[in-house]
Amino acid sequence: MMLLDVHGQMEKIAFTIILHAGNARSLAIEAIKLAKTNQLAEAEDKIREAEAEFIKAHNQQTILLQQEAEAGYNQLPLVLIHAQDHLMMAMTVKDLAVEFIDMYQRLHHLEGEK
Repeated sequence: MMLLDVHGQMEKIAFTIILHAGNARSLAIEAIKLAKTNQLAEAEDKIREAEAEFIKAHNQQTILLQQEAEAGYNQLPLVLIHAQDHLMMAMTVKDLAVEFIDMYQRLHHLEGEK
């Protein structure tokens, strides 16, 4: 019974990480699209929103790591691995979005748009 509770709790946390990572990724993509159309302030706002979603995902990840240290889990559910994959991909997309915003800002400046 305890094992089921542990895995059930881990799966809940994993899905929460997937949710917030997905939100962050979507916001980062929106930021790129906004920067492309020279809506740079709005793009920066989307990046800040994405970072807030990452904080939520990381908080859940921290809870999971603390529980693992306390309970000594020896088996991880596949969904947890999937959640970590989502989180890392979303972080990569956000990092690239920041670079795209900078690139578009320079491009709009060179083209004389303000």
